[in-house]
Amino acid sequence: MMDKNISLYSLILQNFIDRETIQKIKPDTMLFQEDEHVENVYVILSGSVSVGRIHMKGKEFILKILNGEEMIIEYELFKHNPRYHFSAKTLTECEILMIKREQFEEFIINDRTAMNAMVNWLSTRYLKAQMKCQDLIMNGKKGGLYSILIRLCNSYGVMTDEGILIDLPLTHQELANLTYGTREVIQRMLKELREKDIIAYDQLKFTVKNLAYLKREVDCQNCSFEICGLN
Repeated sequence: MMDKNISLYSLILQNFIDRETIQKIKPDTMLFQEDEHVENVYVILSGSVSVGRIHMKGKEFILKILNGEEMIIEYELFKHNPRYHFSAKTLTECEILMIKREQFEEFIINDRTAMNAMVNWLSTRYLKAQMKCQDLIMNGKKGGLYSILIRLCNSYGVMTDEGILIDLPLTHQELANLTYGTREVIQRMLKELREKDIIAYDQLKFTVKNLAYLKREVDCQNCSFEICGLN
């Protein structure tokens, strides 16, 4: 019987890890840019990568941050001569497996287990995108910030005596890029949270001291970590 629980990531690694060279990539390196022709699918073995785009007015938006055990598939699958819809940039030093698009698609088409895993992977990403849109539309800028902090806790949180340390260095500008707001507005809202002792900020890392407060303010649905993350 086919194992319905096996992940697409695991299947891709099993099939390609011995066929492709692992690339070590420095921080702040562009993997690809919006509107470029698609050449590769990227499998992240370690490190963090941001996916987003730059508005015509120059404002940068970060759609998601991917870390180890994630894949970057940012195009229309099985389409002739596809282009990337977004850009991807390394935030930290990364180890990445690059797989030619044609080889990846051939594997998915010819392996039933991989095709089922792909459908599951895509449906989860679709639900994540819908939940992010809901947070921004229903709760505004403040709710958008709170929901991003909750997602950061789920994706990068480490329990400490002070609270949940978000173990990912983030400037106020990068947090603004994640919430689609301005740095000035984000700084003001973060100041309010610090004054209420909801969060702390030290050496570019946030600590959430009162996660329950953030969840209450956005009417959190307590989704699984698989759904409520930045990936």
